[in-house]
Amino acid sequence: MEKFVKKLDKIAKDTNIFLAKLFSKKKKKTDLLLAMEYGVFSGGKRFRSAIIANTGKIFNIKYKKLIALGAAIECIHSYSLIHDDLPSMDNDDLRRGKPATHKKFNEFTAILAGNSLLTLAFEILSSKNLKFSLKVKNQLIETLATYSGYSGLAGGQYSDLTYEKKKISKKKIIDIQINKTGKLFAFCCESAGIIKELSYKKRKNLKKIGLDIGLLFQITDDLIDFKGYKKIVGKPTRKDKKKGKQTLINLVGYNKTLIFAENLKRKIIMNIKKYGIKSEDLLQSVEFIINRKF
Repeated sequence: MEKFVKKLDKIAKDTNIFLAKLFSKKKKKTDLLLAMEYGVFSGGKRFRSAIIANTGKIFNIKYKKLIALGAAIECIHSYSLIHDDLPSMDNDDLRRGKPATHKKFNEFTAILAGNSLLTLAFEILSSKNLKFSLKVKNQLIETLATYSGYSGLAGGQYSDLTYEKKKISKKKIIDIQINKTGKLFAFCCESAGIIKELSYKKRKNLKKIGLDIGLLFQITDDLIDFKGYKKIVGKPTRKDKKKGKQTLINLVGYNKTLIFAENLKRKIIMNIKKYGIKSEDLLQSVEFIINRKF
């Protein structure tokens, strides 16, 4: 796992370099741009970028192109975290051990910084510097837009907030988490199929792996929130229960959720192994999710 962590670190470093160069080219350093930089360079592991790189490796897609896609997805992920932390949403003052963007700046700046990071993602995908055909670019943009909007990430966050302190079914909880977290991971895997112009069925298989990886990631987040420590996690823990968040843990308990996560992990691994020896890094990514502490 130590060797794999070094690979993760390299992908994170390269993603950060791409983003730093992108910001350095912006002519005017406004306060809004500073808030965007603060939010996007918040110390994350760039794990979604790693999933893109490790899936793309299976299909021999050029690494630099994968890093560009990773930078786009990390912009969207960062926007979602900035907005999640707002008082009107999850009301968190800390993010990875640092003041949340709205605490560092103010609420309206955080909202606009998040909005601007969302649009920056599509600026990256539509850039002439990203050498894909117009057909591929259009499909990447359309897919990411769909998975980020009302039927994906934003819709999942809406439901997550709407159903606080309300009793809902296990299926509904899973649906919310698939939208809130799974859809971006779906793009991370499916993007390789879009780039290689694979059939609908083959793209769907990659999408399903991504959805399951995202669900596993969210469930692991919930497990960490339940048993993690603030100093390690970098933000307050045990907040899901206090806020009445609808999670599998709050519905069926910690132990049954852990069993669910282990079964889901086995299912994901079985589906990834079908892609052969080049899928090793993607397999390691799944092991990393279940073993992480923050």
